[in-house]
Amino acid sequence: METLLEQQRRYHEERERLMDAMVKEMLHKKPGHRETINSEHRLKLLLDQYTESTANVYELYEDKDGQRKEEVQALSGPNEFSEFYNRLKSIKEFYRRHPNEISVPMSIEFEEIAKMRENPTEDNANLVDFTDEEGYGKYLDLHECYEKYINLKGIEKVDYITYLSTFDHLFDIPKDRKNAEYKKYIESLLEYLTGYLTRVRPLLDLNTELSGVNKEFTMQWENNTFPGWPKEAGSALTNVGAHLELSAFSSWEELASLGLDRLKSALMALGLKCGGTLEERAQRLFSTKGEASLDPNLLARKTQRKPGKGKNVEKQREIARLEAHVYKLAELVSSHRVATKENVQRKQARTEGERGDSDAEASASESEEEDDNDVPYNPKNLPLGWDGKPIPYWLYKLHGLNISYNCEICGNFTYKGPKAFQRHFAEWRHAHGMRCLGIPNTAHFANVTQIEDALALWEKLKAQKQSERWQPEQEEEFEDSLGNVVNRKTYEDLKRQGLL
Repeated sequence: METLLEQQRRYHEERERLMDAMVKEMLHKKPGHRETINSEHRLKLLLDQYTESTANVYELYEDKDGQRKEEVQALSGPNEFSEFYNRLKSIKEFYRRHPNEISVPMSIEFEEIAKMRENPTEDNANLVDFTDEEGYGKYLDLHECYEKYINLKGIEKVDYITYLSTFDHLFDIPKDRKNAEYKKYIESLLEYLTGYLTRVRPLLDLNTELSGVNKEFTMQWENNTFPGWPKEAGSALTNVGAHLELSAFSSWEELASLGLDRLKSALMALGLKCGGTLEERAQRLFSTKGEASLDPNLLARKTQRKPGKGKNVEKQREIARLEAHVYKLAELVSSHRVATKENVQRKQARTEGERGDSDAEASASESEEEDDNDVPYNPKNLPLGWDGKPIPYWLYKLHGLNISYNCEICGNFTYKGPKAFQRHFAEWRHAHGMRCLGIPNTAHFANVTQIEDALALWEKLKAQKQSERWQPEQEEEFEDSLGNVVNRKTYEDLKRQGLL
């Protein structure tokens, strides 16, 4: 029954189930690095499916072809019963032709996803491919990019560890070395970093990150502040030149004292030839003093602009934009970069025999990670230590952890061992229970765990305090006229009777 309204209902159900599955996936405990990456990839698949379902249901609500409106009118019109029986007839006819057709509810699909998450098998243990060097997303594998880098012409040859630290120092490479081969190297480096981040952090939106980089790069390029591409200083002065007032000079010898560079600038400003020795330049410039028109033989030939110069600028801009992307991606993989450098240094410090056992160590570490993901064997229900494993049984007996203490004031909470029991009287749970009973948590109630005993002791303490309290009527002393000492009550009675 694939009507438009049924499709809408199914898409809404799918969106709700996908949202519930994503929440459960995020709340699921990830015991290790491998499971964390697999969980993010499962979330990515669920999120893509959610986006697709949302787009489909939005398209149905738009109803560009008007079919949904026609279907609603058919169901709500005067012949709704005939429409109902027609659809019922078509359903019966379908199952008559396909008697063995099985309808699988949508809940079964999401139950399978939950089973994959709770009980991963060997088939779905690795949801993404990594090389052996990458260690399932822990380290970078830049060996191929490193080979391309050291084969670039005019580039200083470095070792792999140094390359890991400086592969994003592209601003140190001279501008004239950034040619077509260099662009191919940058593109391969970008391709690897993009693919690595897609595998390690699938939920990261790289397009948004790189779009922000492009905006910032455009501003830096227009302001000539992008690193590695300095503005050519003095180009305007070299091409245009600076005029020189010749009325202050009486001979070409005085002009010669200005130097080659200043004479060249003055000749270029007049459009004259600027070559030759110092004397020739000074004589050529001095010959123009007071002349209304310049000698055509002295004029420099106008150089036409090379047609490929604009293309070269665009090529340089494209290479610089790729460098900006490399800077951003290198920032995103900074933690993996540090871990990779430490891993390579650790491998290089091994002996020949240890290198031979590297595969065995890798398999052992994988099995150890799998063991860490499992529940530790603990038949005696011993407490776990700092390593997540049960403590030794002799230590368990030594600290008296096999003895349980129950406190009714704490809500029948059970404490293991005398040390934890004594410490709990000063903790928040016991103090909260005493506050609820209206009893101060003082030293008088130490080792009292029953509510009845605490209330009885509190009543006894209040009675004792009441008896010890100073009573003015009975204990305040007065002296009559004869010198007899009486209490206050007797003194007041004698005074009222006039017997003092």
